Amino acid sequence: MKVAIIGAGNMGGAIAKGLAQGSIIAAKDICVSNPSQGKLDALKASFPELNTTHDNRLAAQEADMVIVAVKPWFVEGVLKEMQLRKDQLLVSVAAGISFEQLSAFAGCDDMTMFRLIPNTAISLLQSTTIIASCHASQEQEQLMLNIFNEMGLSVLVPEDKMAACTSLTSCGIAYVLKYIQAAIQAGIELGVRPKDASQMVAQSVKGAAELILQNGSHPASEIEKVCTPGGLTIKGINQLEHDGFTSAIIHAMKASMK
Repeated sequence: MKVAIIGAGNMGGAIAKGLAQGSIIAAKDICVSNPSQGKLDALKASFPELNTTHDNRLAAQEADMVIVAVKPWFVEGVLKEMQLRKDQLLVSVAAGISFEQLSAFAGCDDMTMFRLIPNTAISLLQSTTIIASCHASQEQEQLMLNIFNEMGLSVLVPEDKMAACTSLTSCGIAYVLKYIQAAIQAGIELGVRPKDASQMVAQSVKGAAELILQNGSHPASEIEKVCTPGGLTIKGINQLEHDGFTSAIIHAMKASMK
């Protein structure tokens, strides 16, 4: 399978690197298009077998899959310029651009399309990638899941759940980082060196995530294991609730969805 990636910015570049490191698509079968040369040079330095160009239409011409990783306001112009064929897979990373809009921009009513919402951890192959499909077979959906599972975890959802899932994952990673930042600040105030506090808190968050992912357990059951009667942790948990921690997270997720 030949893949064209239109845009070598944060997401486009990270996807190119992830694909090149995966087992499904060879680096030599990936072509990345970008208007500026610097980002293309950086990609080539890491993965010399990647193909690069400034010509979007040329990149897409021979591709079986075209991944559009440009800002939402550029999507219409890019798709009209490329004149994609019905037999190509169109994959959009542009937030907020619906299948209906993509179809109109591409000029193909029944083209197989996917919408992707990764998060920034894709650069480390640790993304949560939300995927929605349109006119896709089960085999095509599974292919997309397989590809992006190599860059973390991918989940297939209906298009009308994309906004909610974006709040949980693409926006949500920032809220997790905000917790990490606050915990580090607390550690420093308590006399822990910044570097040590950073490592401790980050590993604690990673460990908490693995408990859920590996055990399939509910957070409440894992919290209960830590909270001994009259102990330190329950005092902190109760203080979080008194200060509105849970409500703040819920409000942030809902605000992002709006």
